[in-house]
Amino acid sequence: MENSKIITIDGPSGVGKGTLAKNLADELNWVVLDSGSLYRMIGHVSIQKKTNSFLKIRKEIESKQISFSYKSNSSSISLILDDEDISPYIRNEEVAKTASQFATIPEVRDFLFSIQRSFLAQGEGLIADGRDMGTVVFPEAKWKIFLTASAEERARRRENQLKESGLSVNMPILLESIKERDRKDSTRKLSPLVPAEDALVIDSSEIGINDLKQKVLKIIRE
Repeated sequence: MENSKIITIDGPSGVGKGTLAKNLADELNWVVLDSGSLYRMIGHVSIQKKTNSFLKIRKEIESKQISFSYKSNSSSISLILDDEDISPYIRNEEVAKTASQFATIPEVRDFLFSIQRSFLAQGEGLIADGRDMGTVVFPEAKWKIFLTASAEERARRRENQLKESGLSVNMPILLESIKERDRKDSTRKLSPLVPAEDALVIDSSEIGINDLKQKVLKIIRE
């Protein structure tokens, strides 16, 4: 049975999923779920505790409260672990690479699946941003969005983000890493990155975030 209180936003990195989710949450006053941050959380704990043992990582996380927060004047969504905002520690390439490795492990995906589903009970509605939200985690969602954009445009956006954070970036390497991540995500056996059959596919390469938000709002309010 379709659930009209769930909006899923899937797609590769750099297409604007998080920004769209945050803007829709602002408009609708719904709970937001950034599933990518949960995988980065796994990578962060692995690096912090110097362990590749998922059992140890899981034990560390299970004792903590997980939530998301954001400010109206910010485009980013913060991941809160207990009372600590760990977002500054998970937005780097080392954590992203480690998270990607853990994402191929069925036990990790099962663990995070239950955490993601728990967000349904936290508010009036849910906006879930990720890679398999509409296909695996919330297949009952009535509103499913799949965002795309060229690898070049996404690399340009990522370059701007890194520069704003005061970090240097090698554009050719960044572009190649995005293409490689796309290849792995779309061809993996476990929850490949593909649009749900009933998803609305939108190319965000040349559309502003406000126009994108209004386009989605028009669809769900019709």
